Amino acid sequence: MIKKNSPIPIYYQIIEFIQEQIEKGELKPGDSIPSEREYAEKYQISRMTVRQAFTQLVNNGYLHRLQGKGTFVAEQKIEQILQGLTSFTEDMRARGMEPGSQIIHFQLIPATSQIASHLSIKEFEPVYEIKRIRLADNVPMALETNYISANLIKGLTEQIVNQSLYAYIEEQLNLRIDHASQVIESSIANQMEAQYLNIQIGLPVMLIQRNTFLQNGTPVEFVKSTYRADRYKFMIQMKR
Repeated sequence: MIKKNSPIPIYYQIIEFIQEQIEKGELKPGDSIPSEREYAEKYQISRMTVRQAFTQLVNNGYLHRLQGKGTFVAEQKIEQILQGLTSFTEDMRARGMEPGSQIIHFQLIPATSQIASHLSIKEFEPVYEIKRIRLADNVPMALETNYISANLIKGLTEQIVNQSLYAYIEEQLNLRIDHASQVIESSIANQMEAQYLNIQIGLPVMLIQRNTFLQNGTPVEFVKSTYRADRYKFMIQMKR
């Protein structure tokens, strides 16, 4: 595997070798990786070089470390293409995964000035505040908080939210969801996010803020989400 006289840096050769094993299925999610010391002794290279390769593989989502236990092959990330407006439920079903939600709270609250601005309603008008964990095959993927005007989306219940919010809006209320604007930024998990997403505090996460609109331009929801960066990635195709 290692060619010490190659112009390709040794740490990069290790990265390519392990990536190839994962992509060919020779290493599967959850499999343990030999330790830095074992790699260093086997190929007569420095542990610092091995550590550099492992760190890059962790940062790229191929491996993950467990304190006191070792280094393991990470679960494959779910890819979402940033073209077309679909719900989390639709995305997961399209990938052959079972979507789910765990509602943390569901309540009517008076709109703050910020929420009212996003929903184009008056301050203190009633809005649903829905905080839930989004699941794929029972694995936490995102912590999501929705704000929806109660005067626009009538009759909303926890049971409806647990199924598909978009399906209810379009099929039961006959309202056409048309487009959305979305902002994505990187962050690290705080205590609450780590607790609900079953990750360690300080691990990378993606913060997403989305405003969704009906066909006539009326805002239908304002959403703030925290996605696990180790299980989710976004892709976009661009044409010049």
